[in-house]
Amino acid sequence: MAELVRKIVAEDVPRIKALLQVTFGNEAYVDMKRLTGMTNRSYKITREDGTAYVLRIPGEGTEQMINRSDEKKSNELACELGLDTSMFYFDHEGNKVMQFIESNRSVNEALMRETMMIHKVAEVFRRLHTSGVDTGVLFEVFAMAAIYENIIMENRVKLYPDYDKVKAQVMAVKANEDKIGIGAIVPCHNDPLPGNWILDDQEKLWLIDWEYAGMNDYIWDLACVSLECNYTEVEEKALLAAYYLREAQKEERQHFVAGKVYVDYLWFLWGLTRVPYEGEYMQKYADGRYRRLKKNLSSYVF
Repeated sequence: MAELVRKIVAEDVPRIKALLQVTFGNEAYVDMKRLTGMTNRSYKITREDGTAYVLRIPGEGTEQMINRSDEKKSNELACELGLDTSMFYFDHEGNKVMQFIESNRSVNEALMRETMMIHKVAEVFRRLHTSGVDTGVLFEVFAMAAIYENIIMENRVKLYPDYDKVKAQVMAVKANEDKIGIGAIVPCHNDPLPGNWILDDQEKLWLIDWEYAGMNDYIWDLACVSLECNYTEVEEKALLAAYYLREAQKEERQHFVAGKVYVDYLWFLWGLTRVPYEGEYMQKYADGRYRRLKKNLSSYVF
C-alpha cells in the first residue's frame, strides 16, 4: 500500500490498541508497521487472522484546517462508489480504521505518467465527478486560503515580499474564469498526489485519503494530479482527452491552466501553515509551490 519506512511513535501504541478495541472488540494484533505520510501518522496493523488494516491518527495542528465530520462524508461516498476500500471506524477526532489494500507496486510519479495510469486516473475522476451526489461539504478554495493566511499570521510565519501582487493576479484569473463560466461544482478529492493512489495486485486503481475532499470545480482534480506528477504537455493533453473522451477545447485547456494556478495558490499557503510543526521541509515545499504558481500565472492568457 505504501513504503514502510517511518518509526513507530511509542505514544501511538495505546491509541492504536484502543482503536482496535472499539472497532473489533479486541485489541490484539500480531504486527504493526508505520506507513509514510506528510501530516498524519498511519499504521498497517495485521490481526491474528492475517487480515490487515490501516489505522490513521491525525497529525498535530490538523484540527485547525480539517473538519473530520466532512471528511467522513466524502470518504463514505468514495467507499460507496468503489473508489476507496472498506471503512470500519471513523470518529469525530479523525481516528480511522480502513481495510489495507495489498500492493506490490509503489505508485510514484513515474508510474502515474504511464499511459495506462493516465487513463485509469481519468476514469476514477470521471466516476467521482459524475456521481450526481452533493455531499454538502464545500471545498471553497479562496475561503480556505483566507483561513490559511490567518493561521500563517497568527504563527508569525513570513509571507513572500511580492505576495500581494501575486495574490491580485490569482484573483484576476478567478474573475476571468468566473465570467467564462465553464467550471462545474462536483464532488472532488482535491489532493490526488501519487501517495494517495494505490494500484492493487489486480491492477485496480484506488484513491485514498479524503481529508480535503469536497464540492469543487472538477478541473481542480485534473490540474492537481498533473502538477503532482509533473506531467508534460503531451501527458496533460492525454489526461484531458481521457477525461472528456474527446480532445479538450480551447476554453477547457485554459480552464486547466487556471486550475493549476488555484492548486498551487492554496497549497503553498497550506505549506506555510505547517512550517511551525515541520520546519524547513515545509518551507521548501511552500517555496517550490510559490515559484511554480508564478510560472503558471505567466502562461494564463486572458
